[in-house]
Amino acid sequence: MLRRVPPSLRRALLSSASTHYGGAQIPNPSHYPSQTILPQWRRHASVASSSAPPQSPPPPSPPRGPSRSGGGGRTVSSLNPAEVAKFAAIAETWWDANGPFKPLHLMNPTRLSFIRSTLCRHFRRDPYSSKPLEGLKVVDVGCGGGILSEPLARMGATVTAIDAADKNIKIASIHAASDPTTASIEYCCTTAEALVKEKRLFDAVISLEVIEHVANPLEFCESLSALTIPNGATLVSTINRSMRAYTTAIVAAEYILRWVSLLSAS
Repeated sequence: MLRRVPPSLRRALLSSASTHYGGAQIPNPSHYPSQTILPQWRRHASVASSSAPPQSPPPPSPPRGPSRSGGGGRTVSSLNPAEVAKFAAIAETWWDANGPFKPLHLMNPTRLSFIRSTLCRHFRRDPYSSKPLEGLKVVDVGCGGGILSEPLARMGATVTAIDAADKNIKIASIHAASDPTTASIEYCCTTAEALVKEKRLFDAVISLEVIEHVANPLEFCESLSALTIPNGATLVSTINRSMRAYTTAIVAAEYILRWVSLLSAS
C-alpha cells in the first residue's frame, strides 16, 4: 500500500548527500555542480564509444538518374514498349481525321503555323515563301503516320521521320508515296537514341506530343539535343500539367468523347 511520506521524513531524505540502493552508494547529483557532472559524463561516453566494436561503413548509395550508356557503349533507349504497342494497334487510322487521332488533326494547323514561324525566324527565312524550309534537314521524332512530316516536306524541308512502331512507318510510307512532294521523306523504324549512335545531325529536331509517352523523358531530351547541330533548333511540345489541360485533354477527350488518350501524360 502506498502512503504519503511525512514532511519531516521528506526533508530528511532531501537533505542527505547520498542515497543507498542495494548496498551501493549512488551520489546525489544535486550536490555536485553542473560543471563537474558534464565533463564526467563526456568522459564516460567517450570510453563507452571507444570500447564499442567499430561499425562497418554504410553501403554506397545507388546512382541517381538514368545512365547514358550501358555495357559496351550501348545507348540506353527511352522506348516504352507499351506505348509503342498501343499506337501500332490503331496505325491504320492515322489519316482518319475523325478517328482516334482526331485531336492531332485538329491541332496540326496550329502546330505547323508555329513551326513555320519559329524556324523561319531562327534560320532567317521568309515565312511567306512557298518553300520557306528549303535546304533544311529536319527530323520528325515520333512521326506516327506522318501527319506532320508531310507538311514539312511540302514546305521544302529534307525530312527524316522516325517512329518506334514499324506499323506506323509502313502506313506513313504508303501515304507519302502517293504525292511526289512527299515521296522523298526518309521514313525509318528506329529511335532517337539509335540516330545519336549513328552520329546523325539535323538543322531542326521536332518531337510533338511524344515526350509524355516515353519511358525516360530526360534521356529522350538529351538525345534530341545530341541530334541538333550547333545553333540549330529543337522543338518539343506536350500537354500542360494544369487542371484546365487535365479537364480538356483527359476527362473530355478520353472519358467523355472516348478519344484515345494521345495527349495525356503516361
